[in-house]
Amino acid sequence: MSSDHTNAESKVSGNQANIPARIRRELEIDDGDHLRWQIEDDGSIRVDVIQQQTGTFAEFDGYDGETATDVTAEHDAWGVDTE
Repeated sequence: MSSDHTNAESKVSGNQANIPARIRRELEIDDGDHLRWQIEDDGSIRVDVIQQQTGTFAEFDGYDGETATDVTAEHDAWGVDTE
């Protein structure tokens, strides 16, 4: 992000306001990102961008166990002791 402030305007329509393209590019805001809004003591608004992670299982490495499994026969019994 550059050190210069990016100034832009947008129009409110109903309950929604658009984020100008220049601002979205500067802050790298993409579809699915969240915005956290705060009203400061002086009446100004602060908006924090919470970047979406790239998928539900983005950090999941998968099963790397030593025991082979047969998912078609064992999927209902996973983790259940039958003895």
